This record gives sequence, structure tokens and C-alpha cells, in this order.
Amino acid sequence: MVDANTVAMAKAVALRAHAGQIDKAGAPYVGHVARVAARVAGNPLTEAVAWLHDVLEDCPAHAAELHAFPPDVVAAVSLLTRTADVASEMYYERIRQSPVALAVKLADLADNAAPDRLAKLLETVAQRLRAKYEHARAALGQASG
Repeated sequence: MVDANTVAMAKAVALRAHAGQIDKAGAPYVGHVARVAARVAGNPLTEAVAWLHDVLEDCPAHAAELHAFPPDVVAAVSLLTRTADVASEMYYERIRQSPVALAVKLADLADNAAPDRLAKLLETVAQRLRAKYEHARAALGQASG
């Protein structure tokens, strides 16, 4: 069962895993993870997945910690983890099939594309990222916005 204790455990893992990481704008990376979790707060499963959404991809040394989580948390985190052997189209298709993974990915994209975050980057970088995030939203079946 995924409950508030699971969310607290996910937050603790994320804080450890992302400690010391810096995002593209020079801010602590864990701030991004916290904002994504806040965007989906209210559903413990989705919130736990949000806290963990970048752990496998960005912090493989912490992958073993996911074994302590319920299978539905691990499954959604796995769907959100990009791997070189899965084409982008298949990656997005798999996420579209999971309401939890889809909600977290859309929250992730919304935070990544936030104007205040992109404004801190070089304009050429910001333009490239805007296009990347818009492509991802379209691949997930979402309208422009």
C-alpha cells in the first residue's frame, strides 16, 4: 500500500540521491524534484513516484533503494527512466499507458518548461529546451501549452 509513509521514504531517497546536484540554471536539482512532487500532491502513489522520477536515470548508485518500495511505485519510476535501448516513441507510448507515469511526466515537463526557469538560461539553450519539451508533450498526446 502506498501511503504518506511511502511518500516520506521517497522524499528521503530523493534528497539523498540528488544531494549536491545542480540543474541547468545553477540551482539545487532537488528543487525540481520537489516542485514536480508538489504538482501531483494529493495522491500518495503519484507523489512518491514524482519524488523518485529521476533517481534511476540520474543517480544509478541509489537504484537499490527502490527495492524497498511497492511494485507499483517501482513500475512507474521504471517507465519514466529513459534508457538508450528504447526509442523515444516507445518511451512516450509506455508512459501514455500509465496514468501515474503520465501525470508525473507532465508535471516534470511543466516544471522544466517554466518561464522563470528558462529565463535563467542562454536564449539559444532556452529555445532548444522549449522545442524539446513541446515535442515531448505532443508525443504524450497533450496539446500545446
